[in-house]
Amino acid sequence: MSITRKSILIILLILVADQTLKILIKTHMTLYQQIPFFGNWGILHFVENNGMAFGLALPGSLGKILLTSFRILAIIAIGLYLRHLIRLKAHTGLIISLSMIMAGAFGNIIDSVFYGLIFTSSSPVQTAAMFPEGGGGGYAALMQGKVVDMFYFPLIKGNYPEWFRGGSSFIFFRPVFNIADSSISVAVAIILFNQRRFFRHVESKPETT
Repeated sequence: MSITRKSILIILLILVADQTLKILIKTHMTLYQQIPFFGNWGILHFVENNGMAFGLALPGSLGKILLTSFRILAIIAIGLYLRHLIRLKAHTGLIISLSMIMAGAFGNIIDSVFYGLIFTSSSPVQTAAMFPEGGGGGYAALMQGKVVDMFYFPLIKGNYPEWFRGGSSFIFFRPVFNIADSSISVAVAIILFNQRRFFRHVESKPETT
């Protein structure tokens, strides 16, 4: 199988897995509902992210449109760079890692662009409906959707010392994320740990005068 087909296959597999799980969560769980799947260390915890990572967001609907537009431009840039690397016959690991990043970014963009149109609103007491009957429409306009997150791993729970933050409780690891986020994070880690090997094609490129 050519590296181009491998790249396309990886992107499609991650997208299908990401969107399938998000749709199941959105249509079968109420907002903030929790389902343990790895003792108390792994929990399916349905939340929706209205902005960037860690709940950060640009204010207002215009801010949401600007953020989504930036994500779309980033996807285009990643796609062009990926095509360049394939033509350059760069390291297979680098191409696969960048494909994972592109798939993850694309997966979250789908939520931001389309979920507001195709789903009704999720709430703590009611699950969302996909393509609601009666033409009622979704919960938001185009490019105003929220990203669905569900993986929560509170691996360590405890309390700070009394002299630090008054003995308040802490949880590690607190962020809630999805398959798309995982794909991006794993790919970035792979690139960082293998950057000398992956970017050897750049170092070996002869200088032009």
